[in-house]
Amino acid sequence: MKQARLKTVLQEIKRVDGCIPSSNPINKHKKMALSPFQFYRGSAQLYYHDIATDTIKLPDTFLEAPLTRIMGDCHFTNFGFYSEDGSYGEKIVWGPNDFDDAVEGHAAYDVHRFCVSLFLVEDYVQGILDHRYSSDPEVHTHPSQQLKVSAHKASKAFLKAYRRALHDNPKQLNAPLNQFSKKHVLREYLSKAQSRVPGGKKFTTKSTLAKLATLDEKGFTFRLGGKCEAISPELKAQIIQQFRPYVDDSILDVARRVGAGTGSLNIDRFYLLVGSPGETSQAYFERAHIVEIKQQRPAALIHYFPQLSPVNQLNPAHLTLDCQRRMVRRPDLVLDEVEWQGHHWLVRSRHHARVSLDPEDLLSVNSYSKAFKDYAKACGKALARAHGRGDRRSYDFEEAMIEAIRQKGSSLIESAQAYAALVQEDFVGFQSLINPQAALTA
Repeated sequence: MKQARLKTVLQEIKRVDGCIPSSNPINKHKKMALSPFQFYRGSAQLYYHDIATDTIKLPDTFLEAPLTRIMGDCHFTNFGFYSEDGSYGEKIVWGPNDFDDAVEGHAAYDVHRFCVSLFLVEDYVQGILDHRYSSDPEVHTHPSQQLKVSAHKASKAFLKAYRRALHDNPKQLNAPLNQFSKKHVLREYLSKAQSRVPGGKKFTTKSTLAKLATLDEKGFTFRLGGKCEAISPELKAQIIQQFRPYVDDSILDVARRVGAGTGSLNIDRFYLLVGSPGETSQAYFERAHIVEIKQQRPAALIHYFPQLSPVNQLNPAHLTLDCQRRMVRRPDLVLDEVEWQGHHWLVRSRHHARVSLDPEDLLSVNSYSKAFKDYAKACGKALARAHGRGDRRSYDFEEAMIEAIRQKGSSLIESAQAYAALVQEDFVGFQSLINPQAALTA
């Protein structure tokens, strides 16, 4: 890895994280050092630096399409199942589930960034089988598994599904994506999500509420340890006073959320346990839910493209809220933004039934190659609908992107493959600072 490139990587990491990787790494950098795919997830700012400096070259045809709301950090693991209307809903749908870096921008950024992630996932799963990368928890590989995965084919399937969905958008723009065949990789995960809504057979054991909160004779409280950490009584009182107007019932308990996300660092977030005070029955347990309040920082794209759209001048929490409301078919009923302690905070539901996949999950199925392509196609279809909702006044966006994919789809995939190779090189330099011995034997 050239020293000039390593210097760029470290500058971008320090700019966002406030420190550079070292042999005594912070938790975020520990996660990023596990594989190039994890590194990519934690360094979205580097992606936009490379677009701004023409290190990434996207076909001009894609950049001529009208702007729309985009995820901003679009990759393999930022899609999943969730309940519409937030914790209140019972209809489970598949779609984008992370809007922390969402902005108004070029749809090509999401499309390209997702394709890059497919090539890094291909490397990641092969690296797990070759024992180059580790996975936690341990991967259970299907006994007849033969890894004949092709990120190139998966990328073509993704673009084809995206393009077809754009063709269908006048009719299907607001249709839920929740129908999958029995052999589709997502069918099992859809069933898991459906079992976790209130009234579902696993709501009391597998829902977000059941995993994070407990109910006893004293009422509802968070389970401390793991994802939830106790806070001082003074801070708890401040949070309850500040955020009670934004939720629909009493705040029964407050905890700090710890260990969240590869991309999060120096970002405070809290969980609010919302329900009726003094009630201990199972019926009231099903009426309770969890609301997250998260300090928002500017989206990764904005640093290098501050003038791309006036919409992006909204404060960080308001911009996230705006994008989620537009891109999601039926957004959370609890979704707001608050200014508190000199920061902007996003208030949002933590869905009871949120279920997503990690790349290694696909190794447990009979045919990884088919599962990989089917997964990519589902993401392409969902992303096209989300992008299409950004402007419902005309079909101009859809027509432009359909033509761009027809003309230059292959070029975009080639660019994604080339950039994935650069990410792998960046990872080696990054890892050498955290674990020099591992980098030497990689």
